[in-house]
Amino acid sequence: MELSTILKPEGVKLLGASSSKKRLFQDIGDLAEQVYGVDSQIVTECLLEREVLGPTGVGNGIALPHARLESVKEVCGLFVRLEKPLEFDAVDRQPVDLIFALFAPINAGVDHLKALALVSRTLRNPNTCTKLRANDAPTILHTILTEAQTSQAA
Repeated sequence: MELSTILKPEGVKLLGASSSKKRLFQDIGDLAEQVYGVDSQIVTECLLEREVLGPTGVGNGIALPHARLESVKEVCGLFVRLEKPLEFDAVDRQPVDLIFALFAPINAGVDHLKALALVSRTLRNPNTCTKLRANDAPTILHTILTEAQTSQAA
């Protein structure tokens, strides 16, 4: 599994700020509808439901919200960088500015976990995060993410 198969170039967005976690999830839902044709409201609700189980802010300004959706046929994702970090109830209590949302089919099984591990590994690299925070163009952010994984595998 590679990030380039999970994350489409048009699935990367820079947002100035988000007023709340719910508003961020609505923005992610809108982007998911544009990129993958899934219902924005369902995406938002599923992300909020998952968040009730425990915050998906993993630390160091990174969040990995995820949900299983009936309307997706394979694991897919979106990446959002916030110019102004958002309080997210992260494990380290730090605000979040790098968000990689993952969506998987209801019966995805181990593929969902493999995708989460892949994204987590990629975003644990401090150099990758520094590059992501230093760039504003979605095409460059996509390249950083997909090339970071390639260089880690080498």
